[in-house]
Amino acid sequence: MLRKLRITLAIIFFVCITLLFLDFTGTVHTWLGWMAKIQFLPAALALNAAVVAGLILLTAVFGRIYCSVICPLGIMQDIISWFRGRLKKKNRFRFRYSPEKKWLRYGFLAAFIIALALGAHSIAILIAPYSAYGRIAGSLFAPLYQWCNNLCAYFAERAGSYAFYSTEVWLKSLPTLIVAAVTLVVIFVFAWVGGRNYCNTVCPVGTILGFFSRRSILAPVIDSEKCRGCGLCGKQCKSSCIDMQNHKIDYSRCVVCMDCIDTCKEGAISYGYRYGRRSPIKSGMTGGTSDEKQGKSGMTGGTSDEKQGKSGMTDKGRRAFLTTAVLTGGAAAAQAQRKRRKISPIVRVPEKHDRQTPIVPAGSLSIKHFADHCTGCQLCVSVCPNQVLRPSSSLMNLMQPEMSYEKGYCRPECTKCSEVCPAGAIRPVSMEEKSSIQIGHAVVNLDLCVVNTDDVDCGNCARHCPAGAISMVRKNPDDMLSIRIPAVNEEMCIGCGACENLCPARPVSAIHVEGHEVHKTI
Repeated sequence: MLRKLRITLAIIFFVCITLLFLDFTGTVHTWLGWMAKIQFLPAALALNAAVVAGLILLTAVFGRIYCSVICPLGIMQDIISWFRGRLKKKNRFRFRYSPEKKWLRYGFLAAFIIALALGAHSIAILIAPYSAYGRIAGSLFAPLYQWCNNLCAYFAERAGSYAFYSTEVWLKSLPTLIVAAVTLVVIFVFAWVGGRNYCNTVCPVGTILGFFSRRSILAPVIDSEKCRGCGLCGKQCKSSCIDMQNHKIDYSRCVVCMDCIDTCKEGAISYGYRYGRRSPIKSGMTGGTSDEKQGKSGMTGGTSDEKQGKSGMTDKGRRAFLTTAVLTGGAAAAQAQRKRRKISPIVRVPEKHDRQTPIVPAGSLSIKHFADHCTGCQLCVSVCPNQVLRPSSSLMNLMQPEMSYEKGYCRPECTKCSEVCPAGAIRPVSMEEKSSIQIGHAVVNLDLCVVNTDDVDCGNCARHCPAGAISMVRKNPDDMLSIRIPAVNEEMCIGCGACENLCPARPVSAIHVEGHEVHKTI
């Protein structure tokens, strides 16, 4: 019963979190956005003490349920391992106990913390579980979902229905796509071969929660009187944390998947209180409780043998379950896909500006604040309706979103990215606040402006500036018939990029936005 409940909750969380990255309408986040905000690392970076304390308390009481129910990367590993086990019946019982590799677990955790402390977030977020899954879902699953949507829209339109509408599918960042693909391959191999071995050795979140689950109040316990040493529980444990010979469970790696409880034919394993004589939380099943240090063994329902002896005498029974999830990958640099526009019968492709300072969304406060908190999960990129946000290809900020205006501009009334960010990298802002936040300012290159190059009137940038920061002034103030050129009032410009996006000059627009290190209020 407990295993079925755990699987049901895990499926619900996995599907809902996946939908956050697939949905391009922005409606799912209204109801399910909280699921992203209760992920451990984003909550920690957002300094959300209530969520972090709640997850730690949950682990201290129930064990590492977070890893088997809430963490999407961990659930994905269980799905892969489950499929492997169903290929052949003999593969169902293919695991065996392996001792904890502390030097690997704590080595990865130390490297992760040092990378965060030194500001090398692009390295640290490679193995952050939620972020890793976000990149996989956003870069690999989302295009497939969008293509299926476009196919449905195609047939629906021909049937006279407008229940679907087409959306553009395009490559936002080649480096991020490569990292997501490598991550998926690594996770797949680990899960296919060793179940949760990746979680047991690499995942920093799993290692942190392992400190608290090692002494959890409730956990799977073994009734050594009933155990006949068949070893099925250990062969079914994807965490490889059940020592069948010594009847011990490594609770720092156990993720409370309940697989061993369902596997045991003798009813020797139950989920119950570890530190005293209590009835286990499993109806119709006798439970054993054991204390690793005091050597107590208590059994209810038919067999009762209480001996308080040496530590380890009654610690002959613990079986295992899954551990947590994370990931690794590698990356390189490249550029975002480009957009086609027309300024005459000839179609020319605009080139991307080489900005001196990158642009980050309103609510980020500053580039440093954004870089220090962003986990590169790509959730804001997935929901951006104007296709302005895309992962950075810079090695220092690899996979962290930045703004680019080749495909659209940041509309002052849109606050989607600030609503969905789970890590506090983009603070929530209202539409009124966003209209007064200056994330950058426009810079005009008159040598590229069509007014000079083609000797024509334009004014496109001034007409479309939502802040009214661009005006057209006479090129020659003394000549009343002089053509007009754009002039930017930097005090009024908010850096939305409408001017850059709509500028007809090619191959490079004559006006572009330079970001601000620290955002200002105008």
